[in-house]
Amino acid sequence: MVNNLVSHERAAEHDLSCLRLATSAGEALPVELHRRWAERFAVPLLDGLGTAEMWHIFISNRPDDVRPGTLGRIVEGFEVLACDSDGVEVERGDVGVMRVRGDSLARGYWNDEEKTQAAFRDGWFVSGDMISVDPDGYVTYGGRADDMLKVSGKWLSPKELENCLLEHGAVREVAVVGVRTSDGLVKPSAFVVPVSPERGDASLAQELRAWAKSRLEPYKYPRKVVFLDDLPRTHLGKVDRGKLARAE
Repeated sequence: MVNNLVSHERAAEHDLSCLRLATSAGEALPVELHRRWAERFAVPLLDGLGTAEMWHIFISNRPDDVRPGTLGRIVEGFEVLACDSDGVEVERGDVGVMRVRGDSLARGYWNDEEKTQAAFRDGWFVSGDMISVDPDGYVTYGGRADDMLKVSGKWLSPKELENCLLEHGAVREVAVVGVRTSDGLVKPSAFVVPVSPERGDASLAQELRAWAKSRLEPYKYPRKVVFLDDLPRTHLGKVDRGKLARAE
């Protein structure tokens, strides 16, 4: 929705100064999309994170404390940790699996004891989301644990590559997924919705690969760029990454 608003052909004509603030959730808000929002509307946009299992937003930016590219800081009354696979908190700035607890924590999943035992442990909800917490307490979302890609023996967060490609002026929307090649290796593919449909050609694909190589570690560039009119969505409105991977 945010992307549709900032990309609208008449966005610059609309004055939103009557709004005190806007909120964003569902998926982490890319820093480039946040920049475009601020440039067009000049209204504070607060990104945050909550889950059905916690029934509350437990990480959020505040009206007087916005750091684009992050989910903000932990909401009072909740504890959030980034942990390794053994449940041990990782160093500040390192990526780990998110654990959260607070008084709104659910008891479990209805009639699903196996899933309950995997996700609710010792008073914590273990979400499967990857986050990092910087020394100032700002939380950055790294994607789902099962979305992380092992490329050339190193981990790649699709969000990092997506944020990089979004900074290119010809990209309106993008999703990165891992696609297994004929030799069994997983390589990142970028599915791009261009600002102008006529720009979706081999020339732009090469330009985007070079763009990523010049801004990220070399192994993180998209091996394949596919242009679409729109990205497929789940019933919740999130990008259907599974469908994209299967399409390849």
